[in-house]
Amino acid sequence: MSPIPSPPTGWRAEADRAVERGARLDRFLPFLDSPVSHAGYVYGTVVGWIWGSMWSTGRIERRAGLWVFRGLPRWAYRRGGVCVGGCYLTGAEPVTDRVLAHEAVHARQWRRYGFLMPVLYLLAGRNPLRNRFEIEAGLEDGNYVPRSRSPRRGDLTSSGSALA
Repeated sequence: MSPIPSPPTGWRAEADRAVERGARLDRFLPFLDSPVSHAGYVYGTVVGWIWGSMWSTGRIERRAGLWVFRGLPRWAYRRGGVCVGGCYLTGAEPVTDRVLAHEAVHARQWRRYGFLMPVLYLLAGRNPLRNRFEIEAGLEDGNYVPRSRSPRRGDLTSSGSALA
């Protein structure tokens, strides 16, 4: 796994502004946390299952409330993996508890926004330091910025040392 680059100076204030803008936008969006958004979440999960089942060469398992599909070819997902509805699609890299915590937030975002989630995510931009969905899911847990806190329980080896 490649080292996580240091974020640019002032990124935290910009990230906070992105989250605030998103919260203001949410006041104008219909059907948040509704049966309609739930239908979008279910639809996303079905799409994730189909895509994951087509391309996964690894074990499919249920972890942290997500269906985890591993062993997908690199072209089948972005960056370290992608959350589609309640599915996490990724390659051969080990899936840590921290990454699953990050992806579980994305699954909750799918339940909140439903069919709007892919559109809103695209509008939020590709830069994770400005994308409110990545910021809300936790930039450290998503491996976008270096860790600044002590390790969480569950991310320790049997010897008690933090995983790299």
